[in-house]
Amino acid sequence: MDRVDYSALLDVGWDDAWHAAFGPYRRSGAPGRVSRTDRGGLLTVETAEGTKRARRAPGMRRTADPTTLPTVGDWVVLGEERIDGAPVVDAVLPRRTAIIRQSPEDRGTPAQVLAANVDTALIVVAVDDEVNHRRLDRYLALAWQSGATPVLVLSKADQCPDVAAVLDEMTLAAIGVPAYPVNALTGEGVDALLPHLQPGRTGVLLGMSGAGKSTLANRLLGQEVLAARAVRDDGRGRHTTTHRQLLRLPSGGTLIDTPGLRQLGLWDAGEGIAETFGDIEELAARCRFGDCRHGSEPGCAVQAAIADGSLPTMRLGSYRKLQREREHQARKRDPRLQRAHKNRWRQIHKDLRSHPRYRDD
Repeated sequence: MDRVDYSALLDVGWDDAWHAAFGPYRRSGAPGRVSRTDRGGLLTVETAEGTKRARRAPGMRRTADPTTLPTVGDWVVLGEERIDGAPVVDAVLPRRTAIIRQSPEDRGTPAQVLAANVDTALIVVAVDDEVNHRRLDRYLALAWQSGATPVLVLSKADQCPDVAAVLDEMTLAAIGVPAYPVNALTGEGVDALLPHLQPGRTGVLLGMSGAGKSTLANRLLGQEVLAARAVRDDGRGRHTTTHRQLLRLPSGGTLIDTPGLRQLGLWDAGEGIAETFGDIEELAARCRFGDCRHGSEPGCAVQAAIADGSLPTMRLGSYRKLQREREHQARKRDPRLQRAHKNRWRQIHKDLRSHPRYRDD
């Protein structure tokens, strides 16, 4: 019988399902949740005995798949081995969700896990200026692909001249996703987010630098825990968060704060794109041809929707761009797809050269 008291872990998301997943390791280690990662494989882990500094096992450093390394939000197993006095993380419990982006080119790894075991992705969008819809589409696809539920947080609502119009705009841009205007400085509207951050649930703040994520986190925490800098002379927010960390909320839930993402490449996000553009996917299913590219083909339901004004042209453009990006990534990972793509274009060029219009007389 398990005599260890894990009740101290309840406020960082421990539940019966995690207890069962930890079962095989019960005799050889202790569970904990990663609340911060630092360079060199150093981790901050919340355990039943309090906060500990830990290190990844040496074998983890040589893994071929960087997305399997422990990250903020992961539940891990701390073994008896120690390195420089710090306990070693022997294993990562299977994730329920994972927010993964394509790594920037200078990282040297193909993908990066931003946060793990997240229930709600709070996408913070500053509405004091024009909303970048294409970037918003990326955040939505990222959230849907992860398995988390996206929620739009319209920050700086006090500086928006027509909040009602923006809400209507968001309803069209993010179908089925709840949107809440908030003023994190005064707290107006913030309570509407609490049902998404109840005990046992984890939220993550996603958004561009200066969107007001740290200010919102402090409001949810009820105290100034994170640095939040004043806006610049041009009225835009400043980048303040430099690392990801998991925080306990007074509501009983947990919140992961993340730095603003200057680059947001999607990683294996086919399902996330389909969910984000569910309206286009539904229209595409009604096209006359199953391989319709939604251009000039006859019987294209997507083009018909654009013609009657029910589908914005910009939305189709964003959908196409993300689909092309996904296909490009798939070819990079699969040599067979890459060869098929090259052969297709080789045949196209061959056909063009043999066309009477392009042949020399």
